[in-house]
Amino acid sequence: MRVGTVKEIKNHEYRVGLTPESARELVANGHEVWVEQSAGLGIGAADADYEASGATIKPSAKDIFAECEMVVKVKEPQAVERAQLREGQILYTYLHLAPDPEQTADLVKSGVTAIAYETVTGEGNSLPLLKPMSQVAGRMSIQAGATALEKANGGRGVLLGGVPGVLPAKVVVIGGGVVGFNAAQMAVGLGANVTILDRDPAVLERLDSHFEGRARTLYAGQAALATEVAQADLVIGAVLVPGAAAPKLVTRAMLSTMQPGAVLADVAIDQGGCFETSKPTTHADPTYIIDGIVHYCVANMPGAVARTSTYALNNVTLPHALRIANMGWRDALAANPHLAAGLNVHRGKVTYQAVAHDLGYSYVPVSDILS
Repeated sequence: MRVGTVKEIKNHEYRVGLTPESARELVANGHEVWVEQSAGLGIGAADADYEASGATIKPSAKDIFAECEMVVKVKEPQAVERAQLREGQILYTYLHLAPDPEQTADLVKSGVTAIAYETVTGEGNSLPLLKPMSQVAGRMSIQAGATALEKANGGRGVLLGGVPGVLPAKVVVIGGGVVGFNAAQMAVGLGANVTILDRDPAVLERLDSHFEGRARTLYAGQAALATEVAQADLVIGAVLVPGAAAPKLVTRAMLSTMQPGAVLADVAIDQGGCFETSKPTTHADPTYIIDGIVHYCVANMPGAVARTSTYALNNVTLPHALRIANMGWRDALAANPHLAAGLNVHRGKVTYQAVAHDLGYSYVPVSDILS
């Protein structure tokens, strides 16, 4: 199979779909790998590194989209990229379709077979291709929140860990999954006063055992959520409903109860955000202020630490990329139900139920596609 990767064009996105090491693995399995010129510079990988791995450098993304059977990316294809997709081509990347009707419509129209990293499953209903980026984003949310809290950036002027004689910042983490756990770890490590809210008693028990009193856990009822948000210096939105739009848990009305200069960091923004006042921002312009509350809603947070993120991502995406290339998408999905869960769009049909429900498409089960 001819597999290609292109230079990401989303604002300040420096990750790349394939590392030189991943390209070498694909070549070793008998496949042809095309890489757009300069695609790896954001992670410190020169064109010569890819060529040494057996890949072919192409001058433009147009070559990749026109000739490659599978395109491996990091972020969802932008409009100019979607216009180049074609029927029968495999797109393997993060998609986050539920809050993005324009992208979904373009993918449906293109006839592409689109496999989304974020809905590929693992044992115990885990999301192994999402996990490393959730780890990165959770940890980065605390760095970003700490910066946004600085007075020069519109924040309250509060140091997360405080100093002797001055209380630390109060950090509230909504959601105890991978993002929330990693955010809490970072905040606790910096000495903040941390509270984690979740609705799953098993999650709360696990977090309580892990942190051993260094972070509080609290059932995420509406009253508790409202009270904690009102008292917080920094709120981390870490809620995930796999494949679906995130629920709006913090309303605009709640902003009036918060302390002026408090910060909302919405890590769920890729799925539409879990704060009513959230809207996607970029690394170039990461924050905005509504009702005196600073909002940080960067939709590709891990892109800022591109080398770490790319290698962590390739560790989990490459095995499936090899399966697809070695077996073809149909046999690969039929043989692996976890990979089959990643199929979101195929030849004009929406094959992921949450996306079909949220955007009003007829849902076609993957089993129907494979039968």
